[in-house]
Amino acid sequence: MNFYDFSVKTRDGKEVCLNDYKGKVLLVVNTATGCGFTPQYKGLQELYTKYKDKGFEILDFPCNQFANQAPGSDEQIHTFCTGRFGITFPQFAKLDVNGENEHQLYTFLKSQKRGFCTSKIKWNFTKFLISRDGTVLARFAPTATPEKLESYIVNAL
Repeated sequence: MNFYDFSVKTRDGKEVCLNDYKGKVLLVVNTATGCGFTPQYKGLQELYTKYKDKGFEILDFPCNQFANQAPGSDEQIHTFCTGRFGITFPQFAKLDVNGENEHQLYTFLKSQKRGFCTSKIKWNFTKFLISRDGTVLARFAPTATPEKLESYIVNAL
């Protein structure tokens, strides 16, 4: 299996094959609207605006597994993020990143890059940087702000 073998659901329930993103540098992020890290959406959007024309995409996966911090519907979450932070990058349907119902994409990502002392996702806004060929280049903790990721993104581009 590789990154491009997976499919995910859009916020309106359509299946999308990640192969559609082949050839781009990707930042995969599990997010939440009621988290202390939620303001990172602003920095993510700034990175996206700056580098999208160079082949950069952010794939946003809302997740409600951490303290019920993404309780709304997919559409409510999207409305909040576009209204408050002006996000324009792809935002997908909510999914689980750990446990019995975790999405296979996250099983794969965690197998490629472990976190500190564990493979589990510890909290919202964990980030994975994916190369143009689908290699998982790096995993960043929620505390790593989008601004701190810029040099990694530039190197991957």
